[in-house]
Amino acid sequence: MKKVLVSFFVLLSIMSLAQDEVVSTEKHNKGKMSVYWGWNRGFYSNSDIHFSGNDHDFTLSNVVAHDRQTPFSLDPYFNPGLVTIPQTNFRIGYFISDKWEISIGVDHMKYVMDQNQYVAINGEINGVDNDFNGVYNGEEIQLTEAFLTFEHTDGLNYANIEINRFENIVQFGDRSNFDIDINVLGGVGAGVMFPKSNVMLFAKNRYDEFHTAGFGLSAKIGLNITFWNYFFLQNEYKVGYINMPDILTSTQSDYRADQDFFFSQINIVFGAIFPIVRSNKE
Repeated sequence: MKKVLVSFFVLLSIMSLAQDEVVSTEKHNKGKMSVYWGWNRGFYSNSDIHFSGNDHDFTLSNVVAHDRQTPFSLDPYFNPGLVTIPQTNFRIGYFISDKWEISIGVDHMKYVMDQNQYVAINGEINGVDNDFNGVYNGEEIQLTEAFLTFEHTDGLNYANIEINRFENIVQFGDRSNFDIDINVLGGVGAGVMFPKSNVMLFAKNRYDEFHTAGFGLSAKIGLNITFWNYFFLQNEYKVGYINMPDILTSTQSDYRADQDFFFSQINIVFGAIFPIVRSNKE
C-alpha cells in the first residue's frame, strides 16, 4: 500500500509540472451523470468474532482473514452471467455542481477467515452434539473445518452512498476535438452491510444466505482520467470501518455472530459520464 500511495503522489507532482505545456480550461460537470464498473483488492484488519447461541457463547480473538481473488481471465471478468464472481465495484453518480458528485453503489468484497489458524478463545460451549464442550479462558484453539469455517464470500457487500469532490488538474488537447482530462478526487461514504455469509459452526449444516448485518463507513482518494469528455478510467484507494452486530451463522434463529474491523481497497474501474441537464456554462 505504501508503494501505491508513493506512486500516486509522484504522479500528481509530475502532472503539476506539466500544466504549462497543456491546454487548461474550466471544466463543467454540473447536471452530468456517471456510471462505472470495476474490480477491487481488499485488505482487512484482525478482528474479534463473538458467537452466541443456545449452546454456546464465546469470542475468538485477533482472527486473521483475507480477500479471495478470482484469477483474471475474460471468463468470468467479462462474462455478463458471471460478473459477480470476482470482487467488483458498481456505482452511479450525479454531479450537483461542477466539482461535487453524489453517488450510490455497491462494493462487492470477499472476506475469508484463514483456515487452521490458532487463536485465543474465551467463553463457553455446552452443546451435547460436539467435541468442543467446555469453559475457555484464553486458551488457544485451532480453527479447523470441524470447528469453524467463516466467510463472507458472496460477498461482503457494502451498499453505500458517497459524496465526492473532483479537481480537474490537467487537460491535454483541444476540448472541441481529442481531449484527455486528468482529475483527482476524494470523498466519504456510509452505508449498510448486506453480506451473504458462508458459515459452518461445529460441523453443523452450512449457512449461506443474504442478510442485513450492520453498517460501514469509508473514505477514498483517487485519480480519474477522462477521454473525449465521456469515458474514463479511475483508480481509487479506499479505507473504512465495518461493524456487523447481526451475522447469521445457522438456520437456527438464535445462532448469531458479531464482529467489527477496518478494511482497505485498491479499485480499478472504468465508466462513462454524460449530461442529463444542460448547463448554461457549456
